[in-house]
Amino acid sequence: MATPEFILELRRFVGNRPLSLSGVTAVIIRDESVLLGRRSDNGALTPITGIIDPGEEPAVAAAREALEEAGVRIRVDSLTWVHQIPRVTYDNGDQTDYLDLTFRCTWLDGEPYPADGEMTSVGWYRLDELGGIGHDMQQRIASAVDFRGTTRFENSV
Repeated sequence: MATPEFILELRRFVGNRPLSLSGVTAVIIRDESVLLGRRSDNGALTPITGIIDPGEEPAVAAAREALEEAGVRIRVDSLTWVHQIPRVTYDNGDQTDYLDLTFRCTWLDGEPYPADGEMTSVGWYRLDELGGIGHDMQQRIASAVDFRGTTRFENSV
């Protein structure tokens, strides 16, 4: 999926300066597996992620992204981690600060496939075989898999 229209409109006003955006990570669990996709932009293996649209509830955004990116319906169960991702600078110079909300989700139905082009492949990966995933994404997955009822917040002050 291309950059959302609301971000393109904001960029017309702020140029490349940092934008603060909220995003979601949907850690979708089925039995002893997690749904992961290979991103088409950088080849990284990640859970389903996306930007929250203006006025959209975060859990609704997680379910929407799961359907848009992987063609699966999910139930959003719990908010497991809230954290600020280090500033991202894109090749065109745009800078973005993302506040990520990680959710533990349960797969309901649908066979995963790369539905909108953001992923080149999507599939189930056993929780005990998650090599090759970046540290930040490993932490997001762990926060959801190991969730025991208390949301994790970063306290670096």
